[in-house]
Amino acid sequence: MSWLESFFAPRRDHRGWSTPSEAARLFFLLTMLTVGFWAWVNTSGNLVMWFGLTMLVSTPLLSVGWWLISLVSARYPAKVLMDAVNNVKPRK
Repeated sequence: MSWLESFFAPRRDHRGWSTPSEAARLFFLLTMLTVGFWAWVNTSGNLVMWFGLTMLVSTPLLSVGWWLISLVSARYPAKVLMDAVNNVKPRK
């Protein structure tokens, strides 16, 4: 398994649902931290304005970024979130 496959492959949880890849999770953290820092500087520490500006700017950035990540992730099969997911017994 290449690092691209392990980074971009969607993760399957205990219900069998596909959850975001490691790339999408890392992109979320980096985007929120970067935009949060940028907004804090530009709002002079006003907490309400910082929160509003962070949400306003990060929402379109995350939407476009996750869409681009999903285009790359579509080429890889889903991987299990943890090995223990394979041991979960189906509910009746």
